[in-house]
Formats: sequence, structure tokens, C-alpha cells
Amino acid sequence: MVLPGFSMLAQACATEPLHVANRLAGRTLYRLSTFAVDERPVASASGQALLPQAAASESGASLDLLLVCAPGPLAGSVPRALLDWLQRLAAARVVLGGIGGGTELLARTGVLDGYRATLPWPRFEAFARDYPRVRLSQQLFEIDRDRLTCGGGTAAMDMMMTLVGSHHGDELAERISEHFVLERIRMGDEPQQVPLRTRLGHAPQSLVDAVALMESNIEEPLTTHELAEHLGISRRQLERLFKKYLQAVPSRYYLNLRLQQARRLLRESDRPAGEIALQTGFSSAAHFSTAYRNHFGMTPREERLG
Repeated sequence: MVLPGFSMLAQACATEPLHVANRLAGRTLYRLSTFAVDERPVASASGQALLPQAAASESGASLDLLLVCAPGPLAGSVPRALLDWLQRLAAARVVLGGIGGGTELLARTGVLDGYRATLPWPRFEAFARDYPRVRLSQQLFEIDRDRLTCGGGTAAMDMMMTLVGSHHGDELAERISEHFVLERIRMGDEPQQVPLRTRLGHAPQSLVDAVALMESNIEEPLTTHELAEHLGISRRQLERLFKKYLQAVPSRYYLNLRLQQARRLLRESDRPAGEIALQTGFSSAAHFSTAYRNHFGMTPREERLG
């Protein structure tokens, strides 16, 4: 389902993995249809037009899954008939997905209430304010029961390959990833890469600078005292800033950054865990393993096996 101003990239990233799944399997696993508010061509954000096969409110009885691809924020009012159609599909147990602004459209109908959901990071603050009953996530994508949402763009491809894997096995999903010459399928629990200044909102520049220093000194972590000296403020001032704006002490926030980097390296490379431990500022593999287990609930070895 596409709305005017939708991302052609996101739409392709959501549908092409299903088309390739059919080709690689040698049989029809997925049948694709395109819907719009009416049967006229729908202009994308780049000005390219997509020709729908049917009007939304006139079809859908045989659907198993509907993905809604829309711009964010939604442009103008949404036809009542479209909202009613989405609610009828939800009542009929059709799996519903939001891509880009599609998440906001689903939230407007109420079908995301009580579900985990995500959308492109620039809309986090407004979405959280407008839809408090949705459990907003800042992850790459979310698959929560019969609802799928993602951060738009190429995140749609990771989400759909993960979905194919759940339907037909990880081997097929990996073959699809290889077809698109992708290094790997990103996992849903990976955070969206939100710009630092945006993440910290209206925080003082000294806090932004402190986090930037942490992010650029992962292998050889600075102490809280050294961070404060670099910034020209006292350690106590630095701790107050972290507590007020990030609800954490500097050392705990820094440890989380290092462990997130370690997780990416474990998932994306075949480097030994001991080498990754040193690259992320841990003095020994044992210390790294303990910190990793305490934070993620599994050891580095279990992360790799998973």
C-alpha cells in the first residue's frame, strides 16, 4: 500500500526480497499486489510514479500481510475509507506493517496500540507525543506478533529478509542477502544511527562533547576525571549532566557504548573474542565476557552461536 510521497527505495527494499525469494526457491512463496487510495498512479518522493493494481478499500479479503509505505510526517489528511479499511484488515487478523510514515498511519488507526513499533528517527519525538499507547522503539525494525515496523530505507530489506527466514528458514534468507551483495542481514535489535546532536536534544554542548569523546575513544577509554579535564569542567559537573540528561553515570554510559561496539564486531566479523575485547577497552577476555553477560544476558561465545 503506497501513499503519495512514499520512498521508492523503501518500497523496493520491502518487495524485492520477496520477489527474489520466489526465484531462489523455484516456486511461488509470495504473491505481491500494490494498493493505493484509488487506481491512479501514485507519485513517490522522487517524482517517479507507481501504478497500483487496486484501490485499497475495494480489496484485501485474501491478504495475509499488508505493508503500508508512506512519507513521514503524513502529508495532509488521510481518507476515512482508508482508515476503516486498515481497521477491518486488523479485525480479520491480517498482519500489518509500517514502512517510514506507514507506522504513523497504522498508529492513527489504533492498530498499533500496545505493540512495539519503530519509524524513522527524525519522527521519534513527535510520534511518542502523539501516540503514547504505542511502545516506541528506536531499533532498526520491530516484529511484534502480527505487526511489523521499520525505520524506512534499507531497514525494510533487513526486516523482510528476517521475515522470510522465519517463514522458510535462515538459509533462504541468507541466499537473498547474498543475491543483493549484502555483507549480512542486520538484526532488529540494532539501534538506528541517530545523529549525536539529535539524540541529546537540548542538552548542553559540554555533554555532547563528552559523548563524542567517548565514541572516539573506545579502544583506550578515558576516565571520568580525564573527560572532565578535556572539557574544562569538574567531575561533579559532568556527572550531574549525565544524570540529568542521560539518566546514567558517565562510566555506565561509556561501558554501554563499548559493549554495543563489541556486539557489532562479534556479529559482523570473525575476529577472536579476545581481540574484540582489547579493541573495545577491556583488559582481558574474562573481564569482557563477564561484562558482556551482565549487560546482554549471554556471553560473547553464545552471541556468536546464536
